[in-house]
Amino acid sequence: MRIVFMGTPDFAVPCLEALIGAGHEIVGVFTQPDKPVGRKQILTPPDVKVCAEKYNLPVFQPEKIKGSNASQIIAELKPDVIVVVAYGKILPKEILNAAPYGCINVHASILPLYRGAAPIQWAVLNGDKETGVSIMQMDEGLDTGDVLSVAKTSIGENETSAELFDRLSLIGAKALVDTLFEVEHGNVHPTKQPDVKTQYASMINKSMCPINWNDSAQKIHNQVRGLQTWPVATTLINSKPFKIHKTLLTDIYSDKIGEIVDNNSRLIVACGDGRCLEICELQADGKKRMTANAYLQGHKLEIGTKLGE
Repeated sequence: MRIVFMGTPDFAVPCLEALIGAGHEIVGVFTQPDKPVGRKQILTPPDVKVCAEKYNLPVFQPEKIKGSNASQIIAELKPDVIVVVAYGKILPKEILNAAPYGCINVHASILPLYRGAAPIQWAVLNGDKETGVSIMQMDEGLDTGDVLSVAKTSIGENETSAELFDRLSLIGAKALVDTLFEVEHGNVHPTKQPDVKTQYASMINKSMCPINWNDSAQKIHNQVRGLQTWPVATTLINSKPFKIHKTLLTDIYSDKIGEIVDNNSRLIVACGDGRCLEICELQADGKKRMTANAYLQGHKLEIGTKLGE
């Protein structure tokens, strides 16, 4: 099939490569403009652009998709279908209808659950046991189109959103190629999404980082997993800010909420439900990420130290 691909971050790269590997003709790649990154604000291309240039594909980076010549460019490319994977912009009606097979989207949740920008993080934050990728026929709503196929997977007890992100990008790539084959051969039967209220997967932000040690151990564990690798859960230890990168649930219980109850090579903290959580990896402000064991060898943390203060 002749395909216009629209995507921006690394999540979209396996889908683009899978389409190329399956023999589809990628007639154009739309991605967001290069952006300054890091303290030095170095102008950096999106991951999809880097991938497209590796395969010598034509790349288009309009500042705006509405009111630009994007629809005219797409019309001239004459695609059979437009594939959209985390492009990051809302598409106008003229683009949604610009190809015979319309726009097909790869969305990282089991729709209608978690419509919106951060479905992977919210699935982990909420402690879900299962998630997946939905291949969807796009309409003018926000992730409301008919579902063409769903590929499901379980979420590990200690799996972070970053790890799940990587797995779902590969699951989505395979599901996309398989679904396009069925679409091309007329074997797909779109399923209308139920008209129900669903949790909107809003953008993740830094206000979600501070740990409340009055929360349950499971909720805090989910918070730590869900905010990896950005913006990362945080707490205060002896009034100094720390990022908490990795935790594990324990079978230890204590009523000393928020306090360190074990510092013998393991950093164990009591949570609001009485269950204790092990801090496995942490990062002092301005320092490198390290294991708790390594940190304790060079820094003394007393039993009874209350975190978050």
